[in-house]
Amino acid sequence: MLYIGVDLGTSAVKLLLMDGGGKIRKIVSKEYPLYFPHPGWSEQKPEDWFEKSMEGIKELVDGCDKSEVAGISFGGQMHGLVALDKEDRVIRPAILWNDGRTGEETDYLNQKIGKDRLSAYTANIAFAGFTVPKILWMKKHEPENFERICKIMLPKDYLAYCLSGSFCTDVSDASGMLLMDVKNRCWSKEMMEICQITEEKLPKLYESYEVVGTLKPEIAKELGVSEQVKVIAGAGDNAAAAVGTGTVGDGRCNISLGTSGTIFISSKSFGVDRNNALHSFAHSDGHYHLMGCMLSAASCNKWWNEDILKTADFAAEQADIKKLGENQVFFLPYLMGERSPHNNPDARGMFIGMSMDTAREDMTQAVLEGVTFGLRDSLEVAKSLGIKIERTKICGGGAKSPLWKKILANIMNLKVDVIESEEGPALGGAMLAAVGCGEYPDVETIAEKVVKVVDTVEPEPELVAKYEERYQKFKKIYPAVKELF
Repeated sequence: MLYIGVDLGTSAVKLLLMDGGGKIRKIVSKEYPLYFPHPGWSEQKPEDWFEKSMEGIKELVDGCDKSEVAGISFGGQMHGLVALDKEDRVIRPAILWNDGRTGEETDYLNQKIGKDRLSAYTANIAFAGFTVPKILWMKKHEPENFERICKIMLPKDYLAYCLSGSFCTDVSDASGMLLMDVKNRCWSKEMMEICQITEEKLPKLYESYEVVGTLKPEIAKELGVSEQVKVIAGAGDNAAAAVGTGTVGDGRCNISLGTSGTIFISSKSFGVDRNNALHSFAHSDGHYHLMGCMLSAASCNKWWNEDILKTADFAAEQADIKKLGENQVFFLPYLMGERSPHNNPDARGMFIGMSMDTAREDMTQAVLEGVTFGLRDSLEVAKSLGIKIERTKICGGGAKSPLWKKILANIMNLKVDVIESEEGPALGGAMLAAVGCGEYPDVETIAEKVVKVVDTVEPEPELVAKYEERYQKFKKIYPAVKELF
């Protein structure tokens, strides 16, 4: 049978067709616009997501035996607020994960409601990107729109609703709303009261691999596939990517060097760190995960090369970098503020330590190292919980750089496993569809079957020691300059 994975990203929807053995048959990508109506705001039209997804699915299944298509599932950008009225019309453009308008609401939640209460209700504290601050913003600034809300959902769940008519979400994506009691995998009554919304306005919660319905007859007809095609709940993009990299079960780690950067640690048991520096979320394998999220990762390198150096040849800029662990220049990678572990939307990027003999490649090296040091901050929080990590998978655009992988292995002191097929949330979505359709008994089984490690970058003891010294200095920079932001 064939399974479709839909990765609903911020710049495009990526669709993947996988067969029952885990082989990728075809990949299609469709872009849609991103809107910035005010400085710091970030919005998209949900209707664009659906239109481009339908276009993409048609192209994806063109030329294959359409009767073989058995299921479809998702990995989607998290935290976005999609609100529908009683006629199922989109009330306003979706407010996205990287939207920065909710500073006041975030402060209200963390300071007035209190971080301890939030953590007790949801296992997390408020971050500007989460969904609840957006709901409170809408209630204050667009009260007439707030009153019209009949359904609240996340981006990928809008697709599921359009395709199947099922008003649903999954526990991994819902964990990032600040509305869910993560430990008990249910909606938090206290958080609903804070937002002044009823449970009827929230979707039904499913595990990521559970079937939420089948395609609407008119949708199946338009796509040329069976009405029996199952729609499976899917997962937030990081949890779906974790499935695609085999980061499931207990004590597995994946580091993503995408536009944003994440360190994702799967666990069979629930846990929260003392300062809520890491997100504590439900995982798409039926268990839990901890996640540190940096707002700028490979995007720092893109900014440095394309906007500052005016080059698109990233490899050439890295070619002359030889002296690892000896760079005197440091870079703070907070170009868009920061989430983990500092939770400071006002933090900004910074170079420090330049001298008259500082060269272009020192600055480039500092950018790669600064992002990795930032991820190390989150790894240290996980270690403080007694979690022992010896190796990690790696994915995202930054993972294509051999130099960056070497830097990461030695700053983190972890073995870095490179996998054969790095297709992230789209592959994870297809794998969840296969589990939902009964092709595999559970997520761990399909991950064992599909995910293949093709190379491992080993840390080098001498380099690890040099980078340990550099990291101890890096740790002191943010506290020293925090008041300047």
